Amino acid sequence: MKKQILSLLITLSVFAGANAQTQNVNMEARKLSMALYAVANMYVDPADATQLTEHAIIGMLEKLDPHSNYMDPEETKDMTEPLQGNFDGVGIQFNMLTDTLYIIQVIAGGPSEKVGLLAGDRIILVDDTLIAGVKMKNNDIMKRLRGPRGTEVQVKVLRRNEPQLMDFRIVRDKIPVNSLDAAYMADPQTGYIKLSRFALSSTTEFQTALANLKKEGMKHLILDLQGNGGGYLNVAIDLADEFLQKGKLIVYTEGHNQPRETADATIKGDFEEGRLVILVDESSASASEILAGAVQDWDRGIILGRRTFGKGLVQKPIPLPDGSMIRLTVSRYYTPTGRGIQKPYENGNSDAYNHDLIGRYNRGELMSADSIHFPDSLKFNTLVSKRTVYGGGGIMPDVFIPIDTTDYTDYHRRLVANGLVNRIAMDYADKNRARLTAQYPKFAQYKQSFEVPDTLMQQLTALAEAEEITFEEEAYNRSKALIKLQTKALIARDLYELGDYYQVINDVNQSYKAALRIINDSNAYNKGLHS
Repeated sequence: MKKQILSLLITLSVFAGANAQTQNVNMEARKLSMALYAVANMYVDPADATQLTEHAIIGMLEKLDPHSNYMDPEETKDMTEPLQGNFDGVGIQFNMLTDTLYIIQVIAGGPSEKVGLLAGDRIILVDDTLIAGVKMKNNDIMKRLRGPRGTEVQVKVLRRNEPQLMDFRIVRDKIPVNSLDAAYMADPQTGYIKLSRFALSSTTEFQTALANLKKEGMKHLILDLQGNGGGYLNVAIDLADEFLQKGKLIVYTEGHNQPRETADATIKGDFEEGRLVILVDESSASASEILAGAVQDWDRGIILGRRTFGKGLVQKPIPLPDGSMIRLTVSRYYTPTGRGIQKPYENGNSDAYNHDLIGRYNRGELMSADSIHFPDSLKFNTLVSKRTVYGGGGIMPDVFIPIDTTDYTDYHRRLVANGLVNRIAMDYADKNRARLTAQYPKFAQYKQSFEVPDTLMQQLTALAEAEEITFEEEAYNRSKALIKLQTKALIARDLYELGDYYQVINDVNQSYKAALRIINDSNAYNKGLHS
């Protein structure tokens, strides 16, 4: 009888607490509504109720944590499209060259390819609206080219060696957005895959790339997550499942109002055996850290590079009636050992949090692993080899690779930041496309034999002078080899495929080179997994 009474009292207490919380929320909602009504109807000047509401929501979320945020309807659409894996449009990749839309690639099977648009074409008018030479923003141009599937858009195109503008009528269609930037054989037995984000299509893209590489003889894999800022949690789980055996914990999440939820590896993955190295850096975040953390905790592969960003908070999208959205942090995620990798924050979007990467650079963390310090309270042991790993601020790699600044100079940075390297590469590819593709019909021939001519470098420095970037001989000589390699990579992207850019530029990627060396050395690889 006493147990029944106690149970009833506990139930009533919980109900009363919940009821009190609901009443408090209702009271605060009324308070906010009254304040908005008063301003909208009594303020001395006209007030925009929509704008006031948005400011109130933004201000509220800013006090919570750095990742809870509000997006208006347009921002919501722009944010979700790259992760959903497709959008409706014309099917081109473009860049702006001297205020003109220059087509870099025409997506295979897309609407533009079907009507005959080619890489190197310049779009001058869209539906009789001039977009060339008017300094139109990229977003404004994209809005004109994108539209519902089945609708038409008229474009006028300037093509090299054609005296008149060419007219094209394009019927918009569903366009795939790839999240996998490159997949190729780095050597006869090592495959390389670069993933730029965790989108809805990423698992399928990865599985297809993996199967193709296996057909080419792949036994080991380098997975490049450098600069990958994350994406969908479930996609990170699916990809981790490809590497881990059935039943192994991948990640778990929990929060004050969210019960603990776990995700375990399920069916046999496509790469549960074979050497694995995952490349990360200070911009690898969120879903990248979930995948890297699971692989590291189970000693499945080597994490190589620099300490990751440290985002261990899970956001739930909450759609609002007008198409806007709140992304609200509802839980934290933890790696299989129980590590929380969220870096510290105070008072929501604090300046210290937002400038953390600059702080790491100033403290020397990007140059030396000895500059990185974790308290003993954040020490964990991996689940197989019992190696020491740390939580509380990103994933610390098993093999640290310092950031390489050898060939980087302020002069080089100004050339890149002003788009000049990109501009001369595109212009050179456009003028010499026929000759280059005839001389190097396959990318492998181009990579092995093509050298950027010094005359093109002279054009670059002359263009820089015209843009009021003063020539610095010492800095130029120091960065010249890097500038040439970047130019060669950009030309390759224009002439062949996006992934070919990485085949060229990875020649100076120190993390990539170290990964290749370790993955082909069984002693070095095993040492990385057991030290």
